[in-house]
Amino acid sequence: MSDYNAIMTSTSFVIAPPPVSFVPADFDPSNWDQIAPLLTQLIDRPLDSVDDVQAWLLDMAEFDAILGEYGARCSIDHSCHTDDADIEARYMHLVENIHPKMQPELFKLQKKLVDCPHAAQLPTIDLKFNILLRQYHADIALFRDENIPLQTQVTKTATEYGKLCGKMLVEFQGETLTLQQLARYYEETDRDIRESAWRLSTDRRLQDRDAIDAIYDKLLHLRQQIADNTGMGSYRDYIWQSQKRFDYTPDDCMAFGDAIAKHCVPRVRALDIARRDKLGIDTLRPWDAAVDPLGRSPLRPFDAKQVDDLVKKTHEIFSHISPKLADMYATLEFGRNLDLDSRQGKRPGGFQSSLQWSRQPFIFMNAAGLQSDVDTMLHEAGHAFHFMAATDEPIVDLRQPGLEFCEVASMSMELLGMDHYDVFYNNNNDATSNDGKIAAGRAKRHQLEGIIRILPWIATIDSFQHALYTQPAADINPQKRTAIWRTMLDRYYSNVVDHTGIESARDAMWQRQLHLIHYPFYYIEYGIAQLGALQVWLNYRNDPQQALAALLDAFSAGGTKTLPELFELAGIRFDFTETTIEPLIVAIESELADLPD
Repeated sequence: MSDYNAIMTSTSFVIAPPPVSFVPADFDPSNWDQIAPLLTQLIDRPLDSVDDVQAWLLDMAEFDAILGEYGARCSIDHSCHTDDADIEARYMHLVENIHPKMQPELFKLQKKLVDCPHAAQLPTIDLKFNILLRQYHADIALFRDENIPLQTQVTKTATEYGKLCGKMLVEFQGETLTLQQLARYYEETDRDIRESAWRLSTDRRLQDRDAIDAIYDKLLHLRQQIADNTGMGSYRDYIWQSQKRFDYTPDDCMAFGDAIAKHCVPRVRALDIARRDKLGIDTLRPWDAAVDPLGRSPLRPFDAKQVDDLVKKTHEIFSHISPKLADMYATLEFGRNLDLDSRQGKRPGGFQSSLQWSRQPFIFMNAAGLQSDVDTMLHEAGHAFHFMAATDEPIVDLRQPGLEFCEVASMSMELLGMDHYDVFYNNNNDATSNDGKIAAGRAKRHQLEGIIRILPWIATIDSFQHALYTQPAADINPQKRTAIWRTMLDRYYSNVVDHTGIESARDAMWQRQLHLIHYPFYYIEYGIAQLGALQVWLNYRNDPQQALAALLDAFSAGGTKTLPELFELAGIRFDFTETTIEPLIVAIESELADLPD
């Protein structure tokens, strides 16, 4: 049995593959000797008419979906089991032996399309082909053979970060815990317990600080070399084109940061001062950030050992929002679409992966029984809905739009779901319970305040990368990187939180953000999308049916439209200037004013 068929029939992934027309039914995408002949057929096939081009695109899409799904499954498996040698070997085989050989062949396929005289007729059949051709032109302009081994090194180096994080375990109160599980104790009302847990987690992270610094140093140099090979002025210029950021510029991001500094940072400081005063302490420390400021017990929406309860109650939330969304969510199953618990050897974080051949979403997270897990489940479900709605599009490259709109899908579900948090907090299923209402209100307050807080963090991470990737990598050592990081924190981070005596923890905060390692410059999208999601939320409050219909229409469009067009289709504006930020923050504040403490 091939490696791929072994995955398809394993208990981890029970999905019956759809029928194929171009790719052989017994195709093994882990075997280059089977991949290469199919690529040759596609590259050599005559394209004598626009009909030939369309048929060729469909065959290429089938091939792309099958190969892409194999890669996604290998990545999922590796994320779920960073300590499994066989899984790592399979993943590294893909990284070292399949991807490097694929890249020049994919370049030939893209070049074949854009050079074909009949391709110019495609947009007259459907405007979506303008999007496809624009993407291919961008990729072709960046392709260099000498970057293939460098990109392989980038992937292997970033993988080391995931392995380090997967091994981060601590002993606390007689238990061996992941750092995600330990985070539960940050919410305890006993300040000594909070501090002990926070220090233990921080000390464990700092044990690998030098190793992560070394990983990042290597990544900076590799990425700069990739950009240099393409003739780009900087890796930022390179990533702008490779990420298909056609609709905004680095200067727009800098202006976004300015607007956040003006409208969000002062509000975060005010929130922190209010928290300090409610806690009745003289100095707000990092371990005071998550506890209830009025001394109430931590929110525990579900038992961390019963993640099926998280799934069931999230379904109930979606049933309140939309029967259609509830039906889509009900199709998600453990062992096929879900791996949710936190455990040893599992990579931190959460994501939704799109399995293009079987047209199934897969949700990965590290649930620890926290309110943030509920929000993560809503968030990743939004990505799943978006993917599921767009799978009727036959061209795989046109199923997903820019990440700026993908995150609108996920963040909208968080905001629409927060009015129904009571399903997690009702007492004995009594939704009118006063305690349940208070708990749900606390959770909603946490969500809304969290938006005000996350925007400065997004600006911090984004600005940090702009500073790092627009100067020579040789000039950036750990000491200079720390100095740059401090500058960003001084601008965007609350100066109310006191790190006296624990400055090293503040200096190393960036190492927790896995996007910096795995997905460079992928973070500003969350800020842009957050503004879009807030607009969806306000539209929903005014006209739920119309707002949802518009959002689902935009979901169904997948990647067949530009970002501004998708935002417009969803009934919102693609704008992240001060003009948009200020009224949205005011709307949040108005909602917060109506919530009890």
